[in-house]
Amino acid sequence: MIALKAVKKIYADDGSSTVALNGVSFEIHKDEFVAIMGPSGSGKSTLLHILSFMDRPTSGSYTFFDKKIEEMSDTELAYVRNQEMGFVFQSFNLLGHASVYDNVEMPLLYSEVKMVDRKKLVENAIAAVGLVDKTKIEASKLSGGQKQRVAIARALVNNPRVIFADEPTGNLDSQSGGQVMKIFEELHTAGHTIVLVTHETYTAGFANRMIHIKDGVVDSDQLIDKHPTHAGFIK
Repeated sequence: MIALKAVKKIYADDGSSTVALNGVSFEIHKDEFVAIMGPSGSGKSTLLHILSFMDRPTSGSYTFFDKKIEEMSDTELAYVRNQEMGFVFQSFNLLGHASVYDNVEMPLLYSEVKMVDRKKLVENAIAAVGLVDKTKIEASKLSGGQKQRVAIARALVNNPRVIFADEPTGNLDSQSGGQVMKIFEELHTAGHTIVLVTHETYTAGFANRMIHIKDGVVDSDQLIDKHPTHAGFIK
């Protein structure tokens, strides 16, 4: 599904350069739940940006379902990103004065989905995160945990091949964060591929695999055994 080979990302500024990624290689298969961890400045956010087509590698190869991104135009990348990827961000990125329904519908406005089919897709996504009773409420009036659930519904609405999440529990208290991660776990069980960046061991424990990044390289890549509490430990 996803294959990176010797991916490098170098940022140049005023004659100096910073190596954010230095030859990263790994594969992610369909239906996996992968957590990417690493200390601040390790390159994990840069890696997520490349995986989600928000940035391009300086060198190396990235293949997404047989599509090589180095051979695709920005327009083609934007199309694939809209059609085949869903995104959940730490800061939610919702329209505060728009309703839950309107926020979840947003990706469909830029897709090929016909208007007549949108309503069912939006309703199904909202139901999947347990917010049917909040459908008409403005996003600004929701709690942090509810806002993140709306963001997950928005990521789901296009039925993407993969969902990318960047610190999805970073702005939440432990109870709300646990509820959000339980939704991700249920989505994975239902067959969704999930890739999330997190610095929280508890959050990473919901995944089935952890890729640890340090100084721009893959420091470790291990499977996670599951505890009954849904937290995990590394094999």
